[in-house]
Amino acid sequence: MASPPLRLQFLRSATRVRDLDEAGPEVAFVGRSNVGKSSLINALARQRQLARVSNTPGRTQLINVFGHADGGTVVDLPGYGYAKVPDRVRRDWPEMIEGYLLDREPLVMVFVLVDGAIGPTPLDVQMLEWLRENEVPHTVVATKSDKVKSSKRPGRRRDLAEGCQLEQGDIVWVSSTKGDGVERLRDLVRLHLSG
Repeated sequence: MASPPLRLQFLRSATRVRDLDEAGPEVAFVGRSNVGKSSLINALARQRQLARVSNTPGRTQLINVFGHADGGTVVDLPGYGYAKVPDRVRRDWPEMIEGYLLDREPLVMVFVLVDGAIGPTPLDVQMLEWLRENEVPHTVVATKSDKVKSSKRPGRRRDLAEGCQLEQGDIVWVSSTKGDGVERLRDLVRLHLSG
């Protein structure tokens, strides 16, 4: 039986961790611009317009917080890398994202989204190394699995795992459009939010 969608509701946006409310267990989604964070959050909730989706990289410019009906919160962080945003906004992102990841007490898991069709970029590798150095719990989620031809999938899975310095089984492969892997990720989010 398929797991029900996450019952999420938009709560607020913030530019700094100090502006966020107290919360129960919290999970966050981070990844480079245009990796599909907002689309994936919408797929997890089975809602089309919960998180704002755009073809323009960098549409998520704030820390966006969604409440889960059974407790806990889900956070959509701004993307790193290329984004069509003003320089003054982009300059604030490292402090905003790092401040959140290091200082947010309720944070129990960071889902790092990597484009499954192209593999980890240098920025993805840098983010993973930073999370490891700072002992921030994280899980790699490979998005856009539907963009990888079935004949290429075994090699792509191997290469992506090696690029992330992980075992293949440690990576969750998903497709927001086709729904592949979304149920597994939904169950992982629920597990972490349940404390």
